[in-house]
Amino acid sequence: MPTDELSATFAALADPTRRSILTRLSEGEATVNELASAFPISLPAVSRHLKVLEHAGLISRSRDAQWRRNRLRAEPFDEAVAWMQSRTRAWQSRLDRLDAHLRRPGEALEQGDR
Repeated sequence: MPTDELSATFAALADPTRRSILTRLSEGEATVNELASAFPISLPAVSRHLKVLEHAGLISRSRDAQWRRNRLRAEPFDEAVAWMQSRTRAWQSRLDRLDAHLRRPGEALEQGDR
């Protein structure tokens, strides 16, 4: 099981059912029964998916009488997006340097002649 928050986020997002649950929760909070009605899997299976999402910090769960409400949490998504953007900037920088190198007059030909 992943130990850091970013790994837990990506591991939770790796499953299409969990992504569908998150999409549903982006529309508003829901109970386990409300979520389960949208999927062709058992109630215990939905509960297991919710536990993974909760462990990753992607949802929060609260009790309201006998119902347990589930709601989406944005912070882990923000952290994942920030990490992906940092990787994008790093790769873009590398590609810009490669482009500049390839555009230098004569160097590409000299390198190719060797």
